[in-house]
Amino acid sequence: MLSPGQTAIHPSQIIQFKKKLLAWYELNHRKLPWRETRDPYPIWISEVMLQQTQVKTVTPYFLNFMDRFPTLEAFARADLQTVLKMWEGLGYYARARNFHKAARIIVEEMKGVIPDDFHGFQKLPGIGDYIGSAVQSIAFGRPLAVVDGNVKRVMARLYSMEAPVNKPNSHGQFKALADLHLDRHDPGTFNQAMMELGALVCSPKAPDCNACPMSEFCKAFLSGTVDQFPKRAASRKVPTVHIAAGIVRKNGKVLITRRKLNGLLGGLWEFPGGKLEKGEEASLACIREIKEETGLTVGIDAHLTTIHHAYTHFKIKMDVYDCRYISGRIRLNGPMDFKWIRLTDIDQFAFPKANLKFIPLIREESVLIWNKKK
Repeated sequence: MLSPGQTAIHPSQIIQFKKKLLAWYELNHRKLPWRETRDPYPIWISEVMLQQTQVKTVTPYFLNFMDRFPTLEAFARADLQTVLKMWEGLGYYARARNFHKAARIIVEEMKGVIPDDFHGFQKLPGIGDYIGSAVQSIAFGRPLAVVDGNVKRVMARLYSMEAPVNKPNSHGQFKALADLHLDRHDPGTFNQAMMELGALVCSPKAPDCNACPMSEFCKAFLSGTVDQFPKRAASRKVPTVHIAAGIVRKNGKVLITRRKLNGLLGGLWEFPGGKLEKGEEASLACIREIKEETGLTVGIDAHLTTIHHAYTHFKIKMDVYDCRYISGRIRLNGPMDFKWIRLTDIDQFAFPKANLKFIPLIREESVLIWNKKK
C-alpha cells in the first residue's frame, strides 16, 4: 500500500504521464458550457452542481441558472425560495443554500470579488477541499490538485492502491498522489483531464483500457487486475424510514408547509406528515403527524399512492393520503411556514424529489374531484 507522497513510477515517467494525459484531453474532452470560460462565477456554479451529480443531469440546470442569474450580483440578490426552485430536482440542497450565502457575503463584504486564493475562498460557506481546489485551479491557475471519485479511481488503478476510496481517512493518500502528478504550469486543465479520464475511459465498470493513454503506466492494467480496483470498504446497510404524508384539502386549496432552513431539505416546501411510530398504521400516523405539526384535525378520504425514494444514507417509504380538513387553525410545531395554495400555483414552490413524484397524481385526483362536483 502506497504511503502519501510515495510514487511507484520514476519522475521521468510522471513527465510523460502529464504530456500524454493533456494530449489525450485536448483531443477527447467533452464540449461543456462551463469549460468555455475562465470566469470564476460560472465555474463555481458548475462545480457545486457537479458534486455527486452526473454531467448530463447538470448541464440543463447550469444553462437555466446562468440564464436566470447571469452574474454573481444577480444571484446574491435573488431570494432563497427562487434559488431553491431553480435547484429543484438536483438534490443535496445544502449546496444551493451555502452557495447563496457565500454569494451574498462576497457581494456585501468583498465588493463582489471572488477571492483568488484558496484560504480566502475556503472561508466561505460550503467551500471544502474539492470545490476550493477546483475553482482556484481552473479559474485562477492555482497549483491545487482536485480529488473526486473519478480521480480516486484513476489513481487506485494506476498504483493498485489498497486504500478504500470510500473511507475519509484514505483521502490524504489520493490527494498526495494527485498533487505529485499535477501539472503546475496548467493545473486547471490537468485537473479537468484527470476527471475526464475517469469519466470517459477509466469508468467504474468495463473501463476501456485499450483506449487509455495511461495504460503503459497503470499497475492494475499491467498485472491484469483492473477489475480489483478501486477497493471499497463494506458499506453499512441503508435503513428504510416509513413516512406518512397528507394532502389536506380545504375550500379548493391544499396545505403545504416549509421545512426549517437548517438540516436535510432545508427551506423546501412539502405536504405535512412524518415518521410512523413503532406498530402504528400509516393512515393513523398521517392524522397524528398533521395534528402535531399544524394543529389541524383531518380525516382520511383515500390512500393516494406509496412512494419509494433513496437519499445518501437512508431510504424512505412514503404513504400519501387524500385528507379532508375537519377543524382547527394552524399552529406550527416544526415547520417554519405554511400556505394554503391552489394546485394551479404549485409550480411556484420548490419541493423535495419525493414530493415531486406524487404531485402529478394530486393534479389528476383534483380533476376527478372537480368533475364529480360539476
